[in-house]
Amino acid sequence: MTDTTTQTVTVNFKLALGDGIFDASATVPEGQCNLTEILPVLQSLDGSLLSAVTEQLDEAGLSISCKAGCGACCRQMVPLSIFEAEALAVWIATLDPNTRQILAQRFHQALLKLASAGLIDRLTSEDWLADNESATQLTLDYFYQGVPCPFLQDESCSIHPIRPLICREYLVTSDPRHCADPKTLQADPVPLPLNFSRVLNHMGAKLEPGSRGWIPLVFLFAWMENGAHPGTAFSGTGPEVLYEFVRRMEFARKPSRKGPETSTRAAP
Repeated sequence: MTDTTTQTVTVNFKLALGDGIFDASATVPEGQCNLTEILPVLQSLDGSLLSAVTEQLDEAGLSISCKAGCGACCRQMVPLSIFEAEALAVWIATLDPNTRQILAQRFHQALLKLASAGLIDRLTSEDWLADNESATQLTLDYFYQGVPCPFLQDESCSIHPIRPLICREYLVTSDPRHCADPKTLQADPVPLPLNFSRVLNHMGAKLEPGSRGWIPLVFLFAWMENGAHPGTAFSGTGPEVLYEFVRRMEFARKPSRKGPETSTRAAP
């Protein structure tokens, strides 16, 4: 990983968002790094964008319903980009053995429950991001198993500062009760002008033709066994790696899905 003592450089750039312009600034390593290593930079940029969206909602008299202690959406399947999977693997390796074992057991128990419901094969063979009835039913079948994200503790995210981008991007303004019963109640996700998570998935898919660029988060410990380091496929100086990400943002300019029954992610 990047030496934290290396010098950094600030990069300023603009992003066209509909009729407006988003002025962005990012501090990246001046020297060599890779995509996985600059994930904190992307998280910060995504946070700035989400803050701007939240301010617009406030002006419109709306507010984000998602809060600590509300983990209803954390029973959804989370599409985790392979770069974020690599970063989480690095973080997990820093945990003490006992904590790591407890976490591994949570993942194991989640897989056992999904297997008993016959969902494992469907997880690996069906496209969760497809906009069709089969994918919608699959999201519901997963959700109603009530399998919590292994990182969920006391209905709050235990990895909140390093949570996946897609978790950051799934926000609602509707009553939290709607998230707990997506089959009969309609939630109101916040539409975003950009989804950084889509960019990561696009870049990951380019590494292996035919792949989706992500894994179900519940498969993380199994994925870690292959020892993959996908971030190294996008290496260079900090500004160069950031540019590789920014220039692909056109792939993130897609409308957000409406309603948790067709969403593919959990709330923060």
